[in-house]
Amino acid sequence: MFEKKLKVWMNGKLVDFEDAKVSVLCHTLHYGTSFFEGIRCYKTKKGSAIFRLKEHTDRLFDSAKIYRTEIPFTREEINNAIVETIKVNKLESCYIRPLVYRGLGALGVNPFNSPVEVMIAVWEWGAYLGEEAITKGVDVKISTWTKIAPNTLPAMAKAGANYMNSQLAKMEAIIDGYEEGILLNSMGFVAEGSGENLFLIKDGKIYTTPYSSSILPGITRNSVIKIAEDFGYEVIETQIPREWLYIADELFFTGTAAEVTPIKSVDRIPIGKGERGEITEKIQSELFAILKGEKEDRYNWLFYIENKI
Repeated sequence: MFEKKLKVWMNGKLVDFEDAKVSVLCHTLHYGTSFFEGIRCYKTKKGSAIFRLKEHTDRLFDSAKIYRTEIPFTREEINNAIVETIKVNKLESCYIRPLVYRGLGALGVNPFNSPVEVMIAVWEWGAYLGEEAITKGVDVKISTWTKIAPNTLPAMAKAGANYMNSQLAKMEAIIDGYEEGILLNSMGFVAEGSGENLFLIKDGKIYTTPYSSSILPGITRNSVIKIAEDFGYEVIETQIPREWLYIADELFFTGTAAEVTPIKSVDRIPIGKGERGEITEKIQSELFAILKGEKEDRYNWLFYIENKI
């Protein structure tokens, strides 16, 4: 996945991939004190464009703020660094990973004595759940692991430590022969996938789980809601019982990595006809058309990397 020729941005400087290193005693390795984003840059008819750069950077700063962490760069500096890193690596399309983390300082639960550092890496990355997943859908299971509960870890922060919860669900799903897992929240209602938000379609209406279900405020989720509402669909944020998944007409995941991925079965129960549904395909096609520059970017979601920030 990673080529050694790649350049990585670290604390204000571009360095060779092999020189992008941290200490084995850095705070993050021991206590999970990191905050990150997943962003995509798409090759469009007008050039390379980053999808919702401002919103991703804002969420990165929000995640850090929740954990009382001050990022030692401005939003503008981070955005400029992302563009610079893409350009120096000469990538027309790529996945972008900004990471804020606590470096080498003092070990112990108290993070304040460890410096805040920032890294940005880019690389080519295809469909997260497999190339066929976008059109044919994926098989998922309800995880035996529960999503982190409110007032335990903040689900609204995209923090590295939170993803230990996600890893448990993901590993279980893979070992059991599924592509992905869906976690229920502490009340037994649906939360989200291990790394994706979830949408349910029933009788022409679109439902998705609310922030109160311990979900990440997904940027692709927000984009899909806007597209669906513009198509005239009613989008309802509500608690979703587990059994509702089984009798849904359509289900799909959203996320920067997963983009819009249909779900064809849950716990071996086919969803609808067991294939990508009509509404899912309609929303998916519209989003991809915008991302590829085939349709007007009426939401101003694309930031072309030749632009000045």
